Amino acid sequence: MRAIGGLWRWRHNPLRRTSDLIEAWVALVALLLILAVAPVVGSLVGGIAQDALQRSVRDQRTARHLVTATVVRKLNRSPLDTDPETASARDLRSRVVADWTAPDGSRHHGAALAQLKSPHRGDHFTIWTDQHGQMVARPLDSTTATTHAVLAGFGAAMLTAGAIEGARRLIVWRMVRRRYARWDQAWDRAGPDWGRTGTGS
Repeated sequence: MRAIGGLWRWRHNPLRRTSDLIEAWVALVALLLILAVAPVVGSLVGGIAQDALQRSVRDQRTARHLVTATVVRKLNRSPLDTDPETASARDLRSRVVADWTAPDGSRHHGAALAQLKSPHRGDHFTIWTDQHGQMVARPLDSTTATTHAVLAGFGAAMLTAGAIEGARRLIVWRMVRRRYARWDQAWDRAGPDWGRTGTGS
């Protein structure tokens, strides 16, 4: 930020204009706001996000259950699936048809992704389901929720600092435009006499 560079305008010198002093004060106020307001906004947003995400973690842990499924048969790999030679460890899941029992006791049968390299009939693997046996995503864990909250707080602080700096630049830009307009008016007034000063004409 170039705000600190504007503080030289406080020095006493005959070339300092009132607008220079105002610009220096704007720079100082912007700097103080960035140092004081941005961290507070980031902390508040991060705290609100943390509360909401941790509540979501608790809700998901209550609503989602890890159940054991049994492989019935392996499904053929889709032509659009990732090439197994270049797949990451996360992509080395097999698509299978499986049976599982929901927490409410109902039995289910369907396609699932198994964390098995080479699944065979009767192999067991775990999946996440809701109370009624419908497959759901793995619940959010506390560490990931905290990371997201920290990122949200940091992003809010950066946005606040950016907004303050943007406001400072807008104020300075308007001041410079007014200064140029006054210069144009002064040149227009001096224009008819330009070059004739002191010639006695």
